[in-house]
Amino acid sequence: MSVSQALDAYFRAVSTGALQTFRMDPIDRLGVPVVSASLRTGGTPDAVSHCSSYGLTEEEAHVGALGELVEETFAELAMKRMPRIHGSYAALVRARGPTAVVDPLTLGLPAGSPYQPDMPLVWVEVQRLATGERVLVPEEFIAIHPGQLQGKSPLITPITNGQGAGLTRQQALAHGLLEVLQRDGNGLQYRAMDQGVVLDLEDAELAPDIRTILERYRRAGVEVMAKLASTDFGLVNVYVVGRDLTVGNQPLMVTACGEAADPDRDRALRKALLEYAGSRARKAFAHGPLSEVARFAPAEYMERFVPLVDLGAEEPRALHGMAEWARMSADALRELTACTLMTRRKVRFGDLPRAPVVEDPSLRCDHVVGQLHAAGFDILVADMSPPGRSVHVVKALVPGLEVETMTYYRLGERNVARLLERRDPLVGQGAPPPGAQPVRLTPEAEERLGGLAWFNVRLAEARVGRLYPLYREPDRHAVPALLASRRFGGE
Repeated sequence: MSVSQALDAYFRAVSTGALQTFRMDPIDRLGVPVVSASLRTGGTPDAVSHCSSYGLTEEEAHVGALGELVEETFAELAMKRMPRIHGSYAALVRARGPTAVVDPLTLGLPAGSPYQPDMPLVWVEVQRLATGERVLVPEEFIAIHPGQLQGKSPLITPITNGQGAGLTRQQALAHGLLEVLQRDGNGLQYRAMDQGVVLDLEDAELAPDIRTILERYRRAGVEVMAKLASTDFGLVNVYVVGRDLTVGNQPLMVTACGEAADPDRDRALRKALLEYAGSRARKAFAHGPLSEVARFAPAEYMERFVPLVDLGAEEPRALHGMAEWARMSADALRELTACTLMTRRKVRFGDLPRAPVVEDPSLRCDHVVGQLHAAGFDILVADMSPPGRSVHVVKALVPGLEVETMTYYRLGERNVARLLERRDPLVGQGAPPPGAQPVRLTPEAEERLGGLAWFNVRLAEARVGRLYPLYREPDRHAVPALLASRRFGGE
């Protein structure tokens, strides 16, 4: 399917509301197309969604931005219409059987979670990919923000991880699964946990697109650094950071990062390189001064979308952390984030897996699903596709894969094992020391690990510290709204 077909399908899917798209990359000097897509769908309060994406061409960037908007829009509608089932895990297992209900202990709960099998929860039905059977999952693992929840005591903060859109279900599922795998593979490897594994691109056989992107960075005076997070499941999980000494009046660009996971090394590196450019533009646009945004954003956007910021809906640590960054100089931000640019060892890019055949979305989906099933992982899928539309939206969930360990302190057997192998003081076994909380594990996981495990929440908070905005960001334009408030000397 062509890029133009995708663009047309996505546009028609979201054109029922007030849609505004435009390029936001003029805020940067790279010239890599980065597109903003915003949608107002009415209601009280007025529902607003903002997304952005990037590409080697403007059309590719538009497809990405509208695809993200499709994901968010139809996930919102799906969560409203999904039937809810109320009950505890223990009661539902008795009524339906153990394979029909997901054990929350396999989903990566926060260390110290009060969860117990007899705790009342609110559940939704999803599908087990391998068999097609219906399975119950707590609603907070399928929702993408707290406003979608009907229960009052969720086990976790909902996140978007695992969402995917496409012109086919397989394309949407591949997108969602690769995001799950990307975050599972890099969560303990980058940002405040950077392990300094740099990809050596010298003399590597690079695809023409990659050479084009690298040359663009070179001409702009940006020294990009591609790093390896993992090769779990035979996938290439990479991220891209960079040194730029001439960001001008956009210091937040210093903190940019692009991420990707793919069966093919070229596809992974291409996406991460482009996402790095997208991150530069997005951070400056979303969290920087509105005077800079107004230089190129349409007047309609400034009038109809910018005033709709809800500071009360923001996560305080992310909002205030980014507000601090927005008042820092580029030099200060470079010093703060210097750990993300370190080098401990190099890996030859040419030694990473190649799978050019997976350019086809269906083959890519089959490959990823096959790798996960071969490793013994279950794949659960919530179909959020709009009825009668030519687009597909899913949210994928893979029990046992992990995310948000350094922010929301969620972890299970997988990340405990990783940190134990690294001899990282964040985890240990036996009685938790001061500042630590027990990791919530199944009895089988505890046996495999050799006993009870704990995670040092206090140490994790200190290690991330002022780098928290590298992990979680506030919504678009919340920072300038906060800085304009009376608390910061505004009107």
